[in-house]
Amino acid sequence: MFAGDVCGSPRTTRSGRCATRHRCAAGRNQLRNTEVRADMTTIGLIGSGNIGSTVARLAVAAGHDVVLSNSRGPQTLQDLVSELGPKARAATPAEAAAAGDIVVVTVPLRAYRDVPAEPLAGKVVIDTNNYYPQRDGVFDELEDGSSTTGELLQKHLSEARVVKGFNNIWSEHLASLARPAGSADRSALPIAGDDAAAKQAVTEFFDSLGFDTVDAGPLAENWRAQRDTPVYVRPYGAYGVLPGTPASAQVVREALAAAKPAVA
Repeated sequence: MFAGDVCGSPRTTRSGRCATRHRCAAGRNQLRNTEVRADMTTIGLIGSGNIGSTVARLAVAAGHDVVLSNSRGPQTLQDLVSELGPKARAATPAEAAAAGDIVVVTVPLRAYRDVPAEPLAGKVVIDTNNYYPQRDGVFDELEDGSSTTGELLQKHLSEARVVKGFNNIWSEHLASLARPAGSADRSALPIAGDDAAAKQAVTEFFDSLGFDTVDAGPLAENWRAQRDTPVYVRPYGAYGVLPGTPASAQVVREALAAAKPAVA
């Protein structure tokens, strides 16, 4: 059972990993053509908490259709669906997975194994998960740096194409900092993934929502954007303080570069 993940709640321990580790998955998970124009996509959401509902609002505003789900059933999402209007509907997680051209998995890390794998085969999946041992329990492979959160989801969704994203920004800043393309004060978000075409699809999707992207490398490098790293929350302003501070691609790039591997 799961509910939406929340980004921006500071914790005191973190896991990291060697920056040189690179387990490339080039050429895998090409089961079907999922290259879609960003302005023609349906966005499936598995988890509709703070990040999920914010992404849904931005997606509808950008012209996407959205299919929302959570662990408590479609009936619990009717207020949000009514707010979003005719481009949104509620469904089960499996239905949202099947309907989405791009699917956002935004659940507490402890629940990642509950994400339905079969309907996500071949699809682009955005992973927003963060690791909070106090909430999720201890994951040894994250504590010792032998894996990352994105790699855990990719292993579970072995036939999907996972891209890490949306995990380093407070949901309220995600809502407040969206800007049209070309704006001088446009913010950027980091992504990481093993599939170049999937990262391109996510880049186009983020662009439609109002954000530039910075490619942090393969999933093995997504530790650079995990909680307590320089790019986590702080570039966009203080947690809990609105409207936030725009963070350019250069600011995000420098913050990613400044991250240091650490073991909890």
